[in-house]
Amino acid sequence: MISEAQRAASISRKTAETDVRVSFALDGTGKARIATGVGFFDHMLELFARHGLFDLDVEVTGDLHVDHHHTVEDTGIALGQAFAQALADKRGITRYADIHLPMDETLTRVAIDISGRPFLVFRTQFRVEKIGQFDTELVREWFQAFAMNAGLTLHVETLYGDNAHHIAESCFKGLARALRQAVTVDPREGGRVPSTKGSL
Repeated sequence: MISEAQRAASISRKTAETDVRVSFALDGTGKARIATGVGFFDHMLELFARHGLFDLDVEVTGDLHVDHHHTVEDTGIALGQAFAQALADKRGITRYADIHLPMDETLTRVAIDISGRPFLVFRTQFRVEKIGQFDTELVREWFQAFAMNAGLTLHVETLYGDNAHHIAESCFKGLARALRQAVTVDPREGGRVPSTKGSL
């Protein structure tokens, strides 16, 4: 069993489109050093680290002359892999969590099962195509990449909201807060895997 102090991982992922380096610690203080070249996306990852109390370093060199898609998706892949590696065999964790996250006029519900069976339900819509230079459709792409590689069953639904920035922010903050609960070690588990199957 990995102790809480050791629940950390580093991932390097290089393709013809991106070069991604991620260092991730579950039991941090919310420190973040993010440099993806995509300003709004950097802001979302900083929020994710701060509200999850994760320590997160992300450095990406990507084909931004094409668009932001590869940079955002590949960062989700690498961060999801780091998350899964940091959790190891998942012994003692709470496993499930859900939260309603308000952001001004917006309310988003996030529910998580750290199941090892990746699945995403994403019921969030944006009324505009861009937030600044950032394509709003990439919010879902990041959640898809992260959930698949982290091994999460993840449900995200924005119940209502108007401002696209607020909607995106509520999704990232909601995920962070739910993960913060789900990865908490429950001493009553006694180091067991939280499943009748004995593995996740």
